[in-house]
Amino acid sequence: MPIKNPMTHAIEEPRRPHPTLSQIASLFIRHANFTMGGGSLTAAAIHQQLVEKRHWVSQDDFTLCFALARLIPGTNLLAFCTGLGWVLQRVPGAITALLAASLPCALMVVALTILFDAWRDNLLFNEALRGAMAGAVALTIKTAWIIARPHARKAECLRLIGIGLAAFTLYVFLKIPAIEVLLLAGLLGVFLPPVKA
Repeated sequence: MPIKNPMTHAIEEPRRPHPTLSQIASLFIRHANFTMGGGSLTAAAIHQQLVEKRHWVSQDDFTLCFALARLIPGTNLLAFCTGLGWVLQRVPGAITALLAASLPCALMVVALTILFDAWRDNLLFNEALRGAMAGAVALTIKTAWIIARPHARKAECLRLIGIGLAAFTLYVFLKIPAIEVLLLAGLLGVFLPPVKA
């Protein structure tokens, strides 16, 4: 919550704690590697830890990293983690977050690929994968709400829904590439009149 400085009468944001590199590594190893359900669920778990529980990152910085990671080609989750690492400790934090978020899961993928090759003809294994996929869809919807909730005040609700529906239509029905949809949504946000609180 912003604090008014009695000396300058300026409104200042409270100081956020500065985690060590080992704390950053520990958090990203746990939550970027061992959260099942895909990138959206991982983003929700990281949000809970960084924004809600530890208060290391502001909601605005989290949202900015999330949005910028979607604009960058390649693995969005790694770009997202690297951006958050930058917010936490600049270059050392970015490198630490990237390595912590990528090396353990790369090793796991190699091991799981070997297992999948051995089990791919197993009917129970295939049914379990289908069930897990259905659960991942529900978790993705929850993550979308976590990201949108801080901006879903009454004044912003129609704007949020309108841009979201337009983006969905362009991507799903008109088959416009995701990067173009994100850029168009950003431009639309710039040109729409500001929302009054």
